[in-house]
Amino acid sequence: MANRNVGYGKPPKHTRFQKGVSGNPSGRPKGALNMATVLERALSQTVLIVEGGQKKKISKMEAAVQQLVDKAIAGDMYAFRVLSVLTQVLDDSASRPTSAELAEADQKILQTLARRFTPVEAGG
Repeated sequence: MANRNVGYGKPPKHTRFQKGVSGNPSGRPKGALNMATVLERALSQTVLIVEGGQKKKISKMEAAVQQLVDKAIAGDMYAFRVLSVLTQVLDDSASRPTSAELAEADQKILQTLARRFTPVEAGG
């Protein structure tokens, strides 16, 4: 029989991926930021506000939340609905179990499964 170096899982050498050549040359450029990073950077920038005659530096996120609360208090129903949803989301995330609680629950599940699948010795 002939010794074949080409076949399933062994493509010819000339068609294999070449070292140093991207498989997706028009893909995302190196160093490009994702949306979450861009948003986090933008919201963490500081702005100067005047509150009660005093100048304060706060993050843009804090300023946006203050404006949202002020609009909701002034009677803007859309701002009130957005604020309601935000508070519900924050309440839900606060009630989620911690990783330590999850690890403990996982251990209990694993112990139960181990007991179920451990072979029972036949009595003589």
